[in-house]
Amino acid sequence: MRRIAAIIALTALASACSQQPDQQAAQQQAPAEDANAEAAKKLETYNQLLKLHNDGLAVQAGHEILDKYPDSPAAAEVKKTLDPMEKAFKETTEKNRLAALWLYQVSPMQGGTQSTATIQSSRPTGEEQVRLILRRHTDWGQSVFLYAVAGKGFVCKGDCSLKASFDGKAKVIKAFRPPTGEPALLFRNDAQFLKDLAGTRRLEINVVTVSRGETTLVFETGGYDSAKWQDLPKKKK
Repeated sequence: MRRIAAIIALTALASACSQQPDQQAAQQQAPAEDANAEAAKKLETYNQLLKLHNDGLAVQAGHEILDKYPDSPAAAEVKKTLDPMEKAFKETTEKNRLAALWLYQVSPMQGGTQSTATIQSSRPTGEEQVRLILRRHTDWGQSVFLYAVAGKGFVCKGDCSLKASFDGKAKVIKAFRPPTGEPALLFRNDAQFLKDLAGTRRLEINVVTVSRGETTLVFETGGYDSAKWQDLPKKKK
C-alpha cells in the first residue's frame, strides 16, 4: 500500500509540474491579449483621425500607441503611416505660423490710400519690438521702413549703413530718419530690399535704438506673400 501511495504521489507531483509551465504561459498570454485589444481600439481612432485629416490629434494618438503598446500589431500598423504624416503636419504647422506673423491691410491714409504688409520683430519683443513695414501709398509711392513700437526711435545722422543678414547672406541697407520726426528708419533702395526679401526665412538687421543702443533685430520673414501686399492704382493728376 505504501508503494502504491508513493507512486500516486509522484504521479500527482509530475502532473503538477507539467501543468505549471502551461499555467504560466496562459497567465502571460492574457495580459498581452488584453493590451493588443486595447491597442486595436486606439488604432481605430487613429485611422479615423487620418480619414478626417485631423493630423494633429492623429500624431498624438499614433505616438500613444507606439509608447504604450510597442510590440502590438497596432503599433506595427501605425509605423507605416506616422512618420511621413507627422513630417508633413510639422511642415504645414510651421508654414502657417510664419504666414500668421504678417499682417496685410489696405486703409485710408492722409488724403490717400495705403497698402501695407507688416511684421513684428521676433527679437526684441515687448515694448522694444520693432515693425518692418512695406508700404504703397497712392500719393507717396512705395517705401520700406522700420518703426519703433515704443516710439523712442533710432539713432541715425544723415544716411545710416545698416548691416543686415538675409538667411546668413550679408547685405548693407542704406537708411535715414524721416524729417517729420516719426520713430522710423526709411530704406533708400526699397526695390532691392524687396528682391532680397523674397524667399528669405530669417532677416537680421543691426540698428542703434535710443532705448537699447546697438540692437540686432530679428524677423522671421518666411511667410511673406507678395500677392497679399496689394498694388494700388496711381493717383490721377
